[in-house]
Amino acid sequence: MIRGGRSYVSSPPAFSNDAKRVLVCTGNTVSIFSTSTGLQMGALEGHVALVTSVIVIPASGPAGRILCYCWTASLDGTIRYWDFSVPELMKTVDVRLPIFSLVIPSLLSQQNESSERAPDVFAYISVENIRALEKQPKALRGQVRKCNLTKSTLAGGVTLKETKKPEYITISSSGESFGILDKQKLHIWKVPEIESERVVLKRIDLHHTKNFTVFAFHPTQRIVAAGDVTGRILIWRGFGKRTFSIGDGQANGRSSNFDEDKPGVRGNDDADNCSTWHWHPHEVNCLVFSSDGAYMYSGGREGVLVVWQIDTGKKKFLPRIGSPLLYFVDSPDPSLASISCADNQIHLLKMPAMEMLKSISGIKLPFSPPEAVSSLCSGFVFDEKAGVVALHTENYGIQFYSLFDDHGISEVQVCERNHQPGNEITVVVTQLALSVDGSFMSTIEVRLPEEDMGGLVCLKFWTSDSQDKHFRLLTVIYEPHRDSHISAVAFRPNQLMAVTSSYGGDFKTRFIKREVQNTGWTCYAVGSYKKRPMTAATFSADGSVLAVAAETVITLWDPDRNILVAVIGDAFTPIKTLSFVGQSGYIVSASRGSRPQLSIWSLSKLSELWSYSLQIEAVTCLGDPLTFAVLALLPKLATESQEMALGGRDGAILAFNVNRPDPVAVWSVRKAEGGALAFLQGSPSQENITQGKASRGLLAFVNGDHEYVLFDPYSDEATEHGVAHRKGLVSEETEKYGYLSVYGELPEFNHERNETAEITVAPSEKPWATLFSGSSQTLPPLTKLCSAFLESLLEKRTAVVE
Repeated sequence: MIRGGRSYVSSPPAFSNDAKRVLVCTGNTVSIFSTSTGLQMGALEGHVALVTSVIVIPASGPAGRILCYCWTASLDGTIRYWDFSVPELMKTVDVRLPIFSLVIPSLLSQQNESSERAPDVFAYISVENIRALEKQPKALRGQVRKCNLTKSTLAGGVTLKETKKPEYITISSSGESFGILDKQKLHIWKVPEIESERVVLKRIDLHHTKNFTVFAFHPTQRIVAAGDVTGRILIWRGFGKRTFSIGDGQANGRSSNFDEDKPGVRGNDDADNCSTWHWHPHEVNCLVFSSDGAYMYSGGREGVLVVWQIDTGKKKFLPRIGSPLLYFVDSPDPSLASISCADNQIHLLKMPAMEMLKSISGIKLPFSPPEAVSSLCSGFVFDEKAGVVALHTENYGIQFYSLFDDHGISEVQVCERNHQPGNEITVVVTQLALSVDGSFMSTIEVRLPEEDMGGLVCLKFWTSDSQDKHFRLLTVIYEPHRDSHISAVAFRPNQLMAVTSSYGGDFKTRFIKREVQNTGWTCYAVGSYKKRPMTAATFSADGSVLAVAAETVITLWDPDRNILVAVIGDAFTPIKTLSFVGQSGYIVSASRGSRPQLSIWSLSKLSELWSYSLQIEAVTCLGDPLTFAVLALLPKLATESQEMALGGRDGAILAFNVNRPDPVAVWSVRKAEGGALAFLQGSPSQENITQGKASRGLLAFVNGDHEYVLFDPYSDEATEHGVAHRKGLVSEETEKYGYLSVYGELPEFNHERNETAEITVAPSEKPWATLFSGSSQTLPPLTKLCSAFLESLLEKRTAVVE
């Protein structure tokens, strides 16, 4: 079982001390990527819920750059300590509360090592108080708690702050201060010089008239900056002088005069002054100071990284990133940084030029199309031989994603669009189809009308000459079915023919016309049935039969002569999905609506074999010619207790044999709505997954959040493997050190070799020439060597018969 498709941008990433690796929170694991290649090198597996924080232990000196230790926190209520070079779990701290954020101040501050015994290591965590929710549903569920990592316990009775929901904790680069946001308040605590479980932390509050979204500490000065929902950035200078100063008596004596000289500071907030900078038209999502404190980086929904000069307020920009920015993270190498974007990509930047070096591309996250065309949009399309899924993106494009390798291959921009937040969507890519060999692609884009005028449907054909899915546009057809919307598009196997069906009551077959100066797709034939809307279309596996759904019936056509052969079926509601079952003479139909139906039809008998009243999301054929699988939505249960008993599972994968209405296998799944199924005929290069057995293919399930799982439907094994367990990953170190740098790698030793086997000697015309060649361990015994050597020196005589 292989899992993938997780979000790369749920939490900020962290760089290793040598900046050669970046650690990314990906669901229940932490994936380790190479900053030079952008490929995954390994993973930290052990958490059973979403990982929310990863902290790399910083190097105390140049020699410490080779150390590879980190802390992670998760919603499973555990904090774990890892050696991510192996990787190996070294320690687990269970606080039994979901952890949303983690900071460890002592890792950043300069510790006094003169003491004989190392002091305890304390962490501050943002948790959800699930115990209070059980007693009082409206209670404050967010808490900032203190945890003793050395003793693996929570500091008893120490709750720094309670909030309506768990908040993200931000810490200064020196480890002296940390804080959280709570609507229009910024709470900042000063970390004591000597930590203990009962020590009281001093706190100040800074106020604003708008809700805060993000904040950051200056690395060397008492400056804190915070962004709000309107795009403004507030900068407080000299915060905490009264509260955090050592001479509290002196500060209290000056309090009467302090209020008179605080420009921009609200009320009695503890700061010298407050200034406001404004460029972002929307809320600020990321805000970070540079390591030297001379610059500040900010970003938001507009997809532009802004670099502010702290002393002058001057700006420069990195525009057209193409997606809202979420996080900006500096690395120990001042020439390298990363930005995380809402489209599930992490871009590695060369600083200070801000050039994109590499991109770590995860699967595109789901988005909601406009309601006017939501019923026209199809889901995923699979290249089953290559193990690739194609899916729609929010920026009018198509992403090709490798399910075997769990990374993006390429993107095709169907319609040009510059990312502009807040602009209404005017174009939607509704349909997508791939040829069987993956060399041709067809897309349908709908331009939405403005004030009920100007709508347009466009059919495009693309071609690719390589396996990397870099498609180029071949043919553009405007209004392929007059002013009607297209319901389906499909390619004919083994031949360059495609079919499009429309709600206007007709379907058209097209073929590719190759000419010397112009090659493109042209219309071949048009068909209809009683002027009924055509709601689905597909070809048989050998391409000899074309099936088109005319609302509630299925029409069968000869695609070469465009002749209607037969009509079968009578569903309750319009058919939305058609699929032939392998090479057999059976077809599966699925209809939705108030009376959903899954039906199996026999082409030889032109009748229905059996049916179910099920809401079907996807249909796929398995390797067996008579077996297929469907993704069905479970009906809504009456009570919450019944839904909790299912553990959040809202769907099921049902495998059927066409001759039997009883499922041959059932798998319950989560987030089934909007999901997809496919039987991948290829297989990843991983002998360790199939245990040396020949793979019969893998069943791929992609849920509504675009997370996926690949498993063998014919196997009872439930062993789960991540991408880190497969071969072909980038090596962790590109350079060789120690023994390897001098002598190279040792040859593999075959333990199964029979060391007592006798070595055979093959005689040759000149045995003395190669008699003593080779190492002494492989030479034959001396008795055989001597006799062979002496015989080679003697001249042989031919026998004379008298």
